[in-house]
Amino acid sequence: MSASGLNSIEKKAAFSLAAVFGLRMLGLFMILPVFAIYGEQLAGYSPMWIGLAIGAYGLTQAMLQIPMGILSDKYGRKPIILIGLLIFLLGSVVAAMSDTIYGVVFGRALQGTGAIASAILALAADLSREEQRPKVMATIGMFIGLSFTIAMVMGPIVAKAFGLSGLFWFIAVLTILAMLLIQFMVPHSVNKAPRGDSVALPAQLKKLVRHPQLSRLNFGVFTLHMAMTACFITLPKQFVASGLMLEDHWQLYLPTLIGSFFFMVPFMIYAIKKQKEKQMLSASVLLLTLALFLLWYLPMGFASLVVLVIMFFTAFNYLEATMPSILSRIAPAGVKGSVMGIYSSSQFLGAFTGGVLGGLIASRFGEQSIFLAMGIISAVWLLVTLGMKPLKKSKNFSFAINVENEKQAGEVAEQLINMPGVIEATIVFTEAIAYLKIDEKIVNIADIKALLNQPK
Repeated sequence: MSASGLNSIEKKAAFSLAAVFGLRMLGLFMILPVFAIYGEQLAGYSPMWIGLAIGAYGLTQAMLQIPMGILSDKYGRKPIILIGLLIFLLGSVVAAMSDTIYGVVFGRALQGTGAIASAILALAADLSREEQRPKVMATIGMFIGLSFTIAMVMGPIVAKAFGLSGLFWFIAVLTILAMLLIQFMVPHSVNKAPRGDSVALPAQLKKLVRHPQLSRLNFGVFTLHMAMTACFITLPKQFVASGLMLEDHWQLYLPTLIGSFFFMVPFMIYAIKKQKEKQMLSASVLLLTLALFLLWYLPMGFASLVVLVIMFFTAFNYLEATMPSILSRIAPAGVKGSVMGIYSSSQFLGAFTGGVLGGLIASRFGEQSIFLAMGIISAVWLLVTLGMKPLKKSKNFSFAINVENEKQAGEVAEQLINMPGVIEATIVFTEAIAYLKIDEKIVNIADIKALLNQPK
């Protein structure tokens, strides 16, 4: 099969999983532009409870990403993703039926317990070859960015038409759609890793957290989402002060995000073709740091805001799209779900911390100081990226295989991972394809072909 582009399974996996991730993040982002206003209508309202309602989601997500990642390693990606979406659906219904701020907080916390981001990213890695993985992860990252843009437009429209309760019911409908996509559109895979490596034990988790390369990426995604959440405490007010009315903010978000995607793509192509992922990662963090410092230092006119927001989102979208791909390549075989769980926990904890820290800085030092604080932390991240090692590539192959059911696929995968030089084996039995990650210096391709071609 061709290694020059995405094959049919990778395309199907990329767009279906990106759609699921995007729909779920759309449900999260649609609350942001309206909740502070519509939340005032709820019994028990106070600014503290509004902040807790927004932050509860990120906190419970951070707490449960690792357990859900471990479960996806043990019981499979799709079952865990479907269970997580069901819990998210229940949380949306609880929030929709609540007329008190306390009920909405509980609903938002329940939404967060459906922590499936790590399982989705791990499934995307399972269904893609290493050389094509950046494209698959970039597709997911772009859908996340697109969901943010759509949310900024749709959130106020849906809330104005149906109220806050109607907004949560709309999110529930989006969740059902995501469940249907997982069940009927996402390819099914059977992943097998070396023995003793399929379920992460506490000792393994500690080792993964301390891994010198993985920890750099975990710190990075924590910082990235902390900066975004903190900055959006004050950015909408900056837009209003520059003369853009609140209901017209989508007219700024839409072109700036499209512009950031336009600038991001050449960077990604260069990094992949020239194998400069580490250098481009550092360059993107530098761009993010410069944008934050300039947002703090420069007088805020409309034109300067547009330029700096484009800089910010070009860096943000590039990092959001490429870091999961780098993570999946560094991750030890068989514990991708656990590694992705730690990564996603760092991401959501960063978002929660950004909201808390941003509010604290704004109340004590003024909102403009948020940009300075985030810029300093981003500069620390830049120094951290300089210590990353160049990425090593193993060789990836895909083979046609004759299997009739999941049991046969599991048996073949088990035999493959016990062969010398086979690092990882993923079989998509519904499409009769086996993906292998191998060490060419040890593996015997003829033996692999003989195993895969023997009658079942």
